[in-house]
Amino acid sequence: DKPLEAVAVYCVGMAAFTVVMGNAFAAFPVMTAAIGLPLIVHQFHGNPAIMAAIGMLSGFCGTLTTPMAANFNIVPAALLELPDRNGVIKAQLPTAALMLIANTLLMYCLVFRF
Repeated sequence: DKPLEAVAVYCVGMAAFTVVMGNAFAAFPVMTAAIGLPLIVHQFHGNPAIMAAIGMLSGFCGTLTTPMAANFNIVPAALLELPDRNGVIKAQLPTAALMLIANTLLMYCLVFRF
């Protein structure tokens, strides 16, 4: 009944599960099998290619915000000898939040139209 809610849960869930897992590639099959395919594709007849592409990008928003993704967030702080170990994550957080909002709106506008 509410495709916007399904898209929002999928996109935010991808980001949140990526924060826990540390990698969008690990979160993608779980979130797609649990929410993406049954709700967005089957119930609301969304385009699976658009859903998968934007869903993966939503997962990468979570990668920008987690210390679990050490190769992106912790190693650069150590190599640059930053005083704050989480300084890279703090700098990337606003970009990740804006990207997640944009991805959610973009998916909602595109996945049901094509």
